[in-house]
Amino acid sequence: MEGTDQRIGRAGGLMDGAGNHERIERWDVFLRSLPYGREVRWSDMVESAAQFVILRMQTESGVAGAAEVAVKPTWVGATAASLVSTLREVFEPVARKAGLSHPRQLRDALEVIPGNTVAKALIDNAAWDWEAARQRRPLWRLWGGRPVVELSWAVTRQAPPAMAREAADMVQAHGFRTLKIKGGQGLDADRASLAAVQRVLGDGVRLYVDANGAYPFAEADRYVHVMAQEGAQAVEDPSALAPDRGFERLQRDAPVPLLVDFGMASLRDAGLFLERGARMLSAKPGRFGLSDALAMRDQAGRAKAGTVAGLMGESAMGTWCGLQFAATLHSHSFPAELSWFLSMREQYVQQVPQIVDGTVALPETPSVAELVDWDAMREYEVTA
Repeated sequence: MEGTDQRIGRAGGLMDGAGNHERIERWDVFLRSLPYGREVRWSDMVESAAQFVILRMQTESGVAGAAEVAVKPTWVGATAASLVSTLREVFEPVARKAGLSHPRQLRDALEVIPGNTVAKALIDNAAWDWEAARQRRPLWRLWGGRPVVELSWAVTRQAPPAMAREAADMVQAHGFRTLKIKGGQGLDADRASLAAVQRVLGDGVRLYVDANGAYPFAEADRYVHVMAQEGAQAVEDPSALAPDRGFERLQRDAPVPLLVDFGMASLRDAGLFLERGARMLSAKPGRFGLSDALAMRDQAGRAKAGTVAGLMGESAMGTWCGLQFAATLHSHSFPAELSWFLSMREQYVQQVPQIVDGTVALPETPSVAELVDWDAMREYEVTA
């Protein structure tokens, strides 16, 4: 960036615009639940509402940053209660001691605690939001991103006719040109779902399938080939994937890219999958934090692999955070999977993304924290 101090930070990245070191004076944690418009069937649960833990950090200069994480134990390894306790008892003391001059400086300080990826991601994203507020420029501008981002929609598990109706409704309402079809209902049902969606939409919408690791690895090769024959342009997690010779053979023989998601639990894993020939990674700011998502993007770019801004069950607040990252991805990547907020009946930000022709224009508002009425949020604050 022009006129900024650049120093080496996390994962070898540049610490652009590092400012004065500041004490963290406020550390506020909130818990919200947002109801869905209908019951949602994920691969490992059925839920009627999404639960979020929200963190707001404010430094001595009065600058604040905020972020959320969608809490599903089988996704993030924590309940809302356990995450709140971890934030209070483990990471708040570390963060207050470290202070804040740049998000990567704080993220590096958090690494004294092993594991706890979701807590680190939440703090990291709030720190980046603070950085945007400090510089009075949105992250997508600081990072040289695009002002308009294309999005996809994820059609979750239902009977094939219902999935086709939802796909058609969402394309008509929002202009999506790419859909993720949730698989894992059995080979025949997944094939029927793809066929039903294609009958309704024709060839004008790109489709890919996410099996959520539902099938044994021995069946993955056949599954990928069948899905590709049915028109899927990528297959995400056909089975539980690991960065090993089996994955290398599977991707080498596959007619379409394998989108690696759940088997990639860290920045190190991303590198190992790329060494084994991965062609596409799901980098999720809501799972890894913006610092590691950016590093994953850079690793993939060096390996000439694609990066997708993956779905993590975000509300509109988390969507605005993820879109800052998605704006920096190469245009040949799949669209960002950051439209899930549409499934929720209410939001707690005052500005909700407007999707037109499958795209969203990014605002000039510097930080996500500025979009929240914090006085109204006080009744949801966790104080004990």
